[in-house]
Order: sequence, then structure tokens, then C-alpha cells
Amino acid sequence: MLRNVPRIIIADDHTLVAEACKKLLESEYEIVATVSDGRALVRAAVALRPHLIIVDVAMPLLNGLDAGQQVKESLPSVKLVFLTMNHDADLAAEAFRRGGSGFLLKTCAASELAIAVREVLRGRSYLSPMIAKDTVDFLLRQDKKLIDESDRLTDRQREVLQLLAEGKCMKEVAGVLNITTRTVAFHKYRIMEVLNAKSGAELVQYAIRNHLIAA
Repeated sequence: MLRNVPRIIIADDHTLVAEACKKLLESEYEIVATVSDGRALVRAAVALRPHLIIVDVAMPLLNGLDAGQQVKESLPSVKLVFLTMNHDADLAAEAFRRGGSGFLLKTCAASELAIAVREVLRGRSYLSPMIAKDTVDFLLRQDKKLIDESDRLTDRQREVLQLLAEGKCMKEVAGVLNITTRTVAFHKYRIMEVLNAKSGAELVQYAIRNHLIAA
């Protein structure tokens, strides 16, 4: 039975993390879904229209940053709380640029997640105390074009690059994106041209550096 409480989706490809988040929050909120990849998150969010999403940055098929941004385009009012193992202040700044309201490290105490969810639902932002706030604020004030290298690729190119960097062949990429293998090959050619990449290894390095996949 639906309750008159905020609705939450949890997106994390680590089952133990997702279940721990669910157990922590389910007494206070309605957990409407748990999903394990970014594409499933986008579909679930559009169908279930949650108030808040807890999303892992490093997820398969579509990373959390891109998935969160796609969800925000469809549901501007949804709140995003990003989880990660990465202490990088630039990643935190990028998460907020993509529409995030919260950014937490997975090493934080369980109580911190509860606090972050509560603060974000009240319309505030939350940044893990273990990340220097002044550094994140500085990065957010900078010219986006100077610091967001990923602007060099289109959204579709980022999707193709992530799937290729995850080790999928062109046929598998085509199946996930519902496009032809010829289109995938064209996108790969354009990606390598734009990034001046000479090999698949360089594409993987770029994907890791820009948080499309985990190191």
C-alpha cells in the first residue's frame, strides 16, 4: 500500500550496498525500486517518478552521472544523491553540475546517508565532509568549458564509449543502444578522431579519467 512519504529509487550494481541502503531508509521512506545499471535507472525513474534517487557514480551500461542527467531532463524536480568510492573533488563538482543535490562517499557511516537524504528532500545540498567543500565550490565557479573535458563528446558518443570501454563488442553495443553495428563503428571512428586516440587502450584510459567506468 502506498504511503504518503517520499518515494526513493536506489541504483547501485553492488547488491550488498543497495540492500544496505534500502534497509536503512525503508522505515522512513517508500523504496519503490532498486536497480543495478544506469539504463534500468532511467527506465524506472520515468515509470515510477520518485522524489529522490540514490545513484552510484560507477554503474554498468550507463554510468551514474549520465543516467542522472538523463533522468533530470525528464523529471527536473527529482533529487539526486550520488554515491562513490572516489574522493576526487572534481568528480563531486561534476556531480553537482549534472544536477546532483548530494554527494557521499561509500565509506561514510550509515547515519550520514540518512542525514543527506533528509537534507536533500528539504531542498538543501549535501557534500560528504571528507571532501573539501572549498575546492568543490571553486571548481563549480570555473568556466565549464575549461574543466569539463567530456563536453568534447556528444551524449551518444559517451554512451558508445562507455560500452566499448566495458569490453563489449560492436554487436553488443548495437544491441544495448538499439542501433546498427555500422552506426556503432561510425561513432567509434568519430570518438577516436575527436579524442585523437590511437588505440582502444587510450579510449579506456579516457573513459576512466572521465568517470565513465571505474578504474
